[in-house]
Amino acid sequence: MPSIRSVSVRAPLAALSVAVLIALAPVPAAAAAAAPVAADKAAAADADSAAARFKALYTREWKWRQAQFAGGDDEDGPQGQPAARLPKVDPATQAERERYWAQVLEELDAIDAKQLEGEDPVNLEVFRQQIQSLLANQRVRQYEMPFNSDSAFWTNLGFTARRSFRDVEGYERYLGQLRDIPRYFDEQIGNMRAGLKRGFSVPRVTLAGRDVSIKEVVDAKLEDNLLYTPFKKMPANIPAAEQARLRAEAAKAIDASVLPAYRKLLRFMQDEYTPQARTTLAAEKMPGGEDYYRAKIREFTTLDLTPRQIHEIGVQEVAKIRAQMEQTIVKTGFKGTFPEFLHYLRTDPKFYPKSGDELLMRASWLAKRVDAEIGNYIGLLPRQRFAIKPVPADLAPFYTAGRGGRDVYLVNTYDLPSRPLFNLPALTLHESAPGHSLQMSLAAEHEGLPDFRRYTYISAYGEGWALYTEKLGIEMGMYDTPYDYFGYLTYQMWRASRLVVDTGVHHLGWTREQSLAFLRDNTALSEHEIETEVDRYIGWPGQALSYYLGQMSIERSRAKAEQALGEDFDIRAFHDAVLALGSVPLPVLERRVDRFIEESRAKAAEKKAKAAAKKAAGKTED
Repeated sequence: MPSIRSVSVRAPLAALSVAVLIALAPVPAAAAAAAPVAADKAAAADADSAAARFKALYTREWKWRQAQFAGGDDEDGPQGQPAARLPKVDPATQAERERYWAQVLEELDAIDAKQLEGEDPVNLEVFRQQIQSLLANQRVRQYEMPFNSDSAFWTNLGFTARRSFRDVEGYERYLGQLRDIPRYFDEQIGNMRAGLKRGFSVPRVTLAGRDVSIKEVVDAKLEDNLLYTPFKKMPANIPAAEQARLRAEAAKAIDASVLPAYRKLLRFMQDEYTPQARTTLAAEKMPGGEDYYRAKIREFTTLDLTPRQIHEIGVQEVAKIRAQMEQTIVKTGFKGTFPEFLHYLRTDPKFYPKSGDELLMRASWLAKRVDAEIGNYIGLLPRQRFAIKPVPADLAPFYTAGRGGRDVYLVNTYDLPSRPLFNLPALTLHESAPGHSLQMSLAAEHEGLPDFRRYTYISAYGEGWALYTEKLGIEMGMYDTPYDYFGYLTYQMWRASRLVVDTGVHHLGWTREQSLAFLRDNTALSEHEIETEVDRYIGWPGQALSYYLGQMSIERSRAKAEQALGEDFDIRAFHDAVLALGSVPLPVLERRVDRFIEESRAKAAEKKAKAAAKKAAGKTED
C-alpha cells in the first residue's frame, strides 16, 4: 500500500486552544455588533480543529497499522517492494496493539462529530467501525487462532513468493522474510498453544488434510519449493553474477531457516494441535463464546442482529428461492422431482469442463461479455485490469470455486467434476466485474478518499455488492439458458443457506451432518463444494453471514430509490453513488442512498425548471 505522510497532532490541538480562548474572552461593548461574526469565526475554528484532529488521528493510525502488519501479505496484498521481515505476533506485541487501538478509540470519542463536514462524517463512522473491530479481535485474543478453514499464516507466505521483484533490493527484502520465518512461526505456535489451553481453537473436524500445505514445503526439492519461486526467473536488469548470489542465498535461507521452521510447525500440527483441538463446532461453546459470536456477527455484517433473527431471515429467503428454483426446473423440460434434478446436475458430465483450460477459457469469455454491457449499468469504470488465473495448486484443495481481487480473478481448476459450468456466469460476475475486481479497483483509485477507505474491506459491503451483481447479471443478459439461471438461483440459495447454517452451527448446535444435508437438499453445489463450504462456516464464524445480508441492504436501497424517483431513477448514477463509498458499514450505505434520492430529486427539479424556462422563453419570442 502507498506510504502515507504523517500529520502532526500538535497543530489541531493548538487550534482548539485558540478557539476556546476566543469563545471565553469577554466581548467589549463597542464590539457587540461584531459578536455574530466573531461567533461564526469561532465555530469555524472549532470545525477546523475537529477535522484536523480527526485527519491527524486516522493518518497516524493508518501509518502505524501498515507498519504493524508489513509482511503479512494475502491475495490482495501490496504490489510494491516486499517488507524486509514478517510481522511480530508475540503476546507483548498483541497487548501493545490492544492498548494502542483503545487509545485511538478514546481519541476518536473526543472528536465532536457535529463539527465535521463534507465526507468526514462518513469517514468517522467507517474509521470507528474499523477500530472497534480491530480492538474487539484483540480483546477476544483472535490471534490465538491464526488460521481458519479458508486461509492460514503459513500459506499466506506463498502470496509474496508468487510476486515479481523488480530489483536486487526486492530480492534482499524477500530473503529477509525467509530468514525471519523461524521467529514468526515460533510466535504463532506460542499463541496457538495459549489458545489450546483455554479451549480456543479451530474445530478438530476441519483440520483433516490442513497439514498437506505444510508438508508440501517440507518435502519439495529446492527448485520445486514454493518459497523459491521468485528465484526461478529473475529480471534481466539484475546482472548474472548477482542472480547467482541471490539464488545461493535463497538456497541457504531455505535450508537453514525455512525447512526447519516448517518441519517444526508440521510436528506441532500433527502431534499437538490436532489431537488437542476442540471437538465442539459451535463458536458459542468456546470460553466466552456467546459474546465472541455476537462480536463476529457485528464485525462481518455491521448490523446489530441476533443469531435467531438472522436464522429466521435465512429460513424465509430459502423458501422464497426454492419456489423460484422449482419454476426454473419446469422451464428446462426436466421431468422429475427437485432432488432428482439436483442429482442430474451433479452427475451428468455435460455440465462439467473437460479440462482446466476449458474452465479458464469459459470464464474469460464471460468476463469479456460483461465488458460489452457494463457501461450501460456503471458510469465510472476503473483503470485497473484483472487477469484470470487458476488457483495455485497448494491452495486449491481447500479453496473456494473462485476468488476475486483488484488485479486477478482466480478460478479453481482442482477436481473438475466439482466445478459445474452452469454456476460459472454467477461466479464470474461475483468475483471479477462488476463484482470484486471492479469494486476494489474503483475504491483504490478513488483519490478523494482516505487510505483506510480505499484499501480496506468491509465484508458486508464488498460481499453484498458482489452478490448483488450476480442478480444484476439478469438485466445484463448473462444467463443464456434455464440451466445458467438455475446456477444463479443455486448461488442465491447457497448464500441464503449460509444464514441458516452459520447460525445453526454456532448458535443452535447443528452438527456437521445437518449442515451438509441442508446444502445438499437445497442447492446444486457439488459434494466437494458442499464439504468445503460447511467446513468454512464451522471454522470461520460469522463471515458467511455478510453476503446475503449485504445484498439485501443494496436491493432495499435500490427499490427505495426506484420508488421515490420513478422515471428520474438513473441506474448508472445509483451504482456510481454506491461504488464511490469505497467500503462502508451497511447503515452508512443506506444513508448515502437516502442522500442520493434527495440529490436526484433536486437535479430532476432543476432540469424541469430549466426546460420550463426555455419553453416559456420560446413562447415569449413567438
